[in-house]
Amino acid sequence: MKRLPILVVPVLLLLLSISFFLFRPTTPPVLSSRQAFEPDRRLRVYVADLPRAFNYGLLDRYWSLRAADSRIQASSDPDHPPPHDHPPYPENPLIKQYSAEYWLLASLRAAATAPAAVRVVADWREADVVFVPFFATLSAEMELGWGTKGAFRKKDGNEDYRRQREVVDRVTSHPAWRRSSGRDHIFVLTDPVAMWHVRAEIAPAILLVVDFGGWYKVDSKSSSKNSSRVIQHTQVSLLKDVIVPYTHLLPTLLLSENKDRRTLLYFKGAKHRHRGGLVREKLWDLLGNEPDVIMEEGFPNATGREQSIKGLRTSEFCLHPAGDTPTSCRLFDAIASLCIPVIVSDEVELPFEGIIDYTEISIFVSVSNAMRPKWLTSYLRNISKQQKDEFRRNLARVQPIFEYDTSYSSSRGSTSIDGAVSHIWKKIQQKLPMIQEAIIRDKRKPDGVSIPLRCHCT
Repeated sequence: MKRLPILVVPVLLLLLSISFFLFRPTTPPVLSSRQAFEPDRRLRVYVADLPRAFNYGLLDRYWSLRAADSRIQASSDPDHPPPHDHPPYPENPLIKQYSAEYWLLASLRAAATAPAAVRVVADWREADVVFVPFFATLSAEMELGWGTKGAFRKKDGNEDYRRQREVVDRVTSHPAWRRSSGRDHIFVLTDPVAMWHVRAEIAPAILLVVDFGGWYKVDSKSSSKNSSRVIQHTQVSLLKDVIVPYTHLLPTLLLSENKDRRTLLYFKGAKHRHRGGLVREKLWDLLGNEPDVIMEEGFPNATGREQSIKGLRTSEFCLHPAGDTPTSCRLFDAIASLCIPVIVSDEVELPFEGIIDYTEISIFVSVSNAMRPKWLTSYLRNISKQQKDEFRRNLARVQPIFEYDTSYSSSRGSTSIDGAVSHIWKKIQQKLPMIQEAIIRDKRKPDGVSIPLRCHCT
């Protein structure tokens, strides 16, 4: 038998060693108790254990109130005295516009209407996120409408504050909060004043808000080094929080029901607002006497509802200037009415961006341009009929995305329930990798060491 050359043996041994290291089974990296985010699976949601008094019990209390909301005329309150067959969430427009809290909790309570992307789990240790079932908006609005006048920002004698305090104490004492320092907890704060007294304590959580406007004033007081125009990462951030739509107050108009629109531009709302809403008064003065422009003061309550429906459905464009906060319910009333929104709000944040391209359904105008005499109406008059028709077709396409009440789909002959609630859960799922990374980073801190915040999200 022929023997191999002496140099061949070491070479063969070297090749065998290399192949062993290249192809041997590897030990998987150590993961947290909740495995790394998998985009192809459902979001696992645990509903925090709160007494019924903080959600549906609040609705019971609301419907037991005999007096009308003190902020509106008694004849304009659709809920008081309570009708015999009252709806589950108030029809009072000051409250209904913030109804996301009701629909999100409902989506987790009924398997038949649960979004496809969500799975409710019974053990918090298996959850990706913890949903806090507190109707914070309803609690705040009941205090504002039926509490002692001027008591809202005080703590003594404030029922809303008492509820806020108890919710936070219950939630933060649970091991689920301690596991993540609250970063994976969800609070629905659609009303700009919801959870007003305890915001600093829930700041790390995932906050569902209609915009960031309600936080500016708090930020400017909390830091003397930063402009009030900067959204502090310690409170609200597009990295972790989700912008959700208002509930529209006016009925939806189908594209097939659309008729001629003879008015160029329409606006109905309060003329006098605070902070960024000061632009309204200036626009009112500039546009009030323009031909084919209607500027009406009021709110789409019982007395102004029909007027609002008519104005929105007979106008090509609907003005959406900033109010006390950068957005308002009228944007979603405009979408429901197929009236092309004209957004004059330089600091606006909008729901479902990344899913929706708002330039296909809205006109965006800077405040500086809108303030130029005759500029806005001239610009709008130069938009062609073909462009306006395309805007309206796009509006009709996205209308279902802003529907909270899934019965809307079935009433229109559709079985789809992929509306606002479903899209909110999708947006939360998109935030999850960043949130889970923050939780894991936080766990490695030695005692007495804090990991600095690295950025502001503006």
